[in-house]
Amino acid sequence: MRAALVGVDFGKDDFAVSLEELSLLAQSAGAQPVTTISCKRSSPDAALFIGAGKADEVLTAVSDGHLDLVIFNHALSPAQQRNLERHLKVRVIDRTSLILDIFAQRAKSHEGKVQVELAQLQHLATRLIRGWTHLERQKGGIGLRGPGETQLETDRRLLGERVKMLKGKLEKLQRQRETQRRSRDRSKTFSVSLVGYTNAGKSTLFNALTKAGAYAANQLFATLDTTSRRLYLGDAGSVVISDTVGFIQDLPHQLVAAFRATLEETIHADLLLHVVDASSPVRMEQIQQVNSVLKEIGADHIPQIIVLNKIDLAGMEPASGKNEYGKIDRIFLSAKTGAGLSILRDVVAEYAISKAVSISNEKSDISVDDLRFHAH
Repeated sequence: MRAALVGVDFGKDDFAVSLEELSLLAQSAGAQPVTTISCKRSSPDAALFIGAGKADEVLTAVSDGHLDLVIFNHALSPAQQRNLERHLKVRVIDRTSLILDIFAQRAKSHEGKVQVELAQLQHLATRLIRGWTHLERQKGGIGLRGPGETQLETDRRLLGERVKMLKGKLEKLQRQRETQRRSRDRSKTFSVSLVGYTNAGKSTLFNALTKAGAYAANQLFATLDTTSRRLYLGDAGSVVISDTVGFIQDLPHQLVAAFRATLEETIHADLLLHVVDASSPVRMEQIQQVNSVLKEIGADHIPQIIVLNKIDLAGMEPASGKNEYGKIDRIFLSAKTGAGLSILRDVVAEYAISKAVSISNEKSDISVDDLRFHAH
């Protein structure tokens, strides 16, 4: 499917990177970006987002290049999307729809699929508005004459029922997950979650550590479902390590909500390995982006180690760095070549051992208190 990409520069610093990301997203969804059209504006045009002159330029590109699709690097209102489709005579989708489409392709587990469908329906609900004229007609005809509900109202009602049913399903799945987690907590297994920007190499690192064979590809959002594996670390015993969905700039809000359960693993981890692409020119912005989402889901209090991955591409050597308290808080490695992996294993083992020590200290404190209480 041949596509034109459209981006509007509203004066933000990361405009070029964001457009590059859109191209990767489009390719991940299976589209072939043929041309990119950009313009500068202080604010979006109410009717066409890009203004009439620019819309004509896109129309020319669409007809000259025989394109099937136009992808906007922004969220479009339902009215803007309709006006653009009327003007350009091809399908127009926005960044939110594109990300939802990729998520729908990638979700493997039952829970992942339920979450994606829920997010898609919530997105669609905002688009069931006037202008769907074929839906407005009364259901006429013999045997169909009812209370006169219009097709649009029926669609709204069915959509609402489906959303309600999916939410119920998700709650049930979350309860099951909670039960599994509680049994893990009881056995006091140290848990580690991999977080990071999409395409930073989390799944490659996960596979290198656990030999799990989770799907890893040079694509955005290769992983959507949380995969957990046990990892044996010598004296520290076994830890549970989980690979999670990648973060991205301007992640559609309903996706953060729908994928909350996938990210729940992160909230309950003892340690976060924040994987960063060391070769990316915007790695600092990506780190901030991930940290702000972690804050949003209530996971900003968990100890975090920054794992600077892809040092083979960045021309760096495996190493570790300490914070002002003398604790290792960053590691330079390559999940692909394996350089620096042993440093990471040692550091995770150290964290697991210190957690186990603090738990046993807590227990001994409690038993001492018990004795005192009984003595009285």
